[in-house]
Order: sequence, then structure tokens, then C-alpha cells
Amino acid sequence: MTTTTSAVLLGTAELAADLGAWAGSRDRRILEVDEDTDAYGRGHLPGALAVHWRDDLQNPVRRDFIGREAFAALMDRLGVGNDTQVVLYGGNSNWFAAYAYWYFRFYGHQQVRLLDGGRKTWELEGRPLTTEVPEPAPGHGYRVGGPAEEIRALRAQVLAAVGNGDSAALVDVRSPEEYRGEVMAPPHLPQEAAQRPGHIPGAANIPWAKAVDPDKGTFLPASQLRSLYEGQGLTPDREVIAYCRIGERSAHTWFVLHELLGYPRVRNYDGSWTEWGSLVGVPIERGDRR
Repeated sequence: MTTTTSAVLLGTAELAADLGAWAGSRDRRILEVDEDTDAYGRGHLPGALAVHWRDDLQNPVRRDFIGREAFAALMDRLGVGNDTQVVLYGGNSNWFAAYAYWYFRFYGHQQVRLLDGGRKTWELEGRPLTTEVPEPAPGHGYRVGGPAEEIRALRAQVLAAVGNGDSAALVDVRSPEEYRGEVMAPPHLPQEAAQRPGHIPGAANIPWAKAVDPDKGTFLPASQLRSLYEGQGLTPDREVIAYCRIGERSAHTWFVLHELLGYPRVRNYDGSWTEWGSLVGVPIERGDRR
């Protein structure tokens, strides 16, 4: 598989140069998906609509993401048709925007890109923000594709990969402290949601943030990304399963490996540590990988 960066990433300069067309076209849509769900109300890209990562994308009852009918209804509400060009962005170098991107791909929407650097880069460059909320005409009859099950890992597939390096390479994209079992979640989040700390045996620890420029928020060049992952045994010939705590940071790494580097077999384990760390009888390791 080969992927051109322009097919999956949109630069801030390119979007800014054509912002009027993006903000006013029925064939294009800018969507903001933030961890901080109040950020949109404080200021957002002109023409952007908000997608709430939990209320809009998560099943309200069971631990799963929304099904086909709910995804179609969301697209209709946002005025997104099957051929609409969508650009997603958010804070924290696109944590949850990458999560939403993975959803779009899972349900077969092809015309979707991430804004490189997301909100951080846009703000650093002094580009315009607004509090005006657009009111697009709703769509009708969005047709859901997929699901692309080949980009999602379920717990049985992860369990099959443990101790079997020929099956798949596991990558834990959380912080080293989470990986070692010293904390259960990032410091700014509640230390909860799993019964046990640690990591899946055999998983390499490559924190998601290593893939982005810490100052600009944009993705590193492809050559640096390849060195980062191949240096720890994650090569394109292997199937790779990425996980984090709830699946959003691992979706970011899935994007890097599958969309930017063109790895043909990459899965996001969206159950991630909140599932694995609460299962009865599954293997768990703590400390650094030896």
C-alpha cells in the first residue's frame, strides 16, 4: 500500500488560502473534535462544526462506538454527504480528531483528511478563529460503507498476538509511566477506568507524541517516523496492533502507521487498557520491557 500525504493531510496554509470555499461550500466540511469539549465554544475555525467525541461518537449505553444508523444520522445532521470532503482537527495535536478520522475510515468515508498540527498549529500561526456557529443544511440519506473490520482489533485478536511475535507486533502508545504501571491514566485525567495497571506482554512502548513536533504540533517527516517505529521492530511487513487507554491516542498512531507511512496491516485496539486491564485471567506485565 502506498499513501500520498496530500490524500490524508491538509496543511494549515493550504486550508487558510481556501478558507472561504471550505466555510461556504456544501461539498466541504470542517469538523472540530476536541478532548476539551468546551474549546469549540471559546473559538474555532471559521465554518467549523463541533463533534463531541463522547456524545456523538460513543454508544450511550454499552462500551462501543456508534453503529451504522447512528453514524449516518450524525452525517446527515452535519450536512455531510458521501462525497463531501471533510477535514478534521482538534487540540493536543489532533488526539481526538485522529480518533474521529479512524471512525470515518471504519465506516467507509473516503474524502477525509486531518489538518496537520490541528488547533495548536493554527493558533501558533495567528490564523482566524470565531465563535459564530454555522447552520448548514442537513443532509438526507447518507449511505454508510464498511465496516472496515481490518483496521480494528478486538480482544480475541490481541490475546492471540500475545507471546506470538509472528502473529502481530503490539505497540503501547501511552506514556512510559502508564506503560510501567505506575499510573492508570495521564495526570490530567482521573486515575481510574481499569482494575489493574501495566501493559500487554510483548508490547513496545512508543508514546504517540513522539510522532509530532513538540513545538509546532505537526507530524514529523516520514523519514523520522520510519526510524522511530522500525527502530523498535515495527516494520511494514508485520501486522501492528496499537492500543492506549480508550483508543484515541492509538488511533493517532494508527493514522501515522497506516495513513502516513502506508503500513498495510495496522489495527487500532479501541478497547485498549480500560478493557484489557479489567479482564479476568489475561496476562499483564509491569515495569520496562526487557
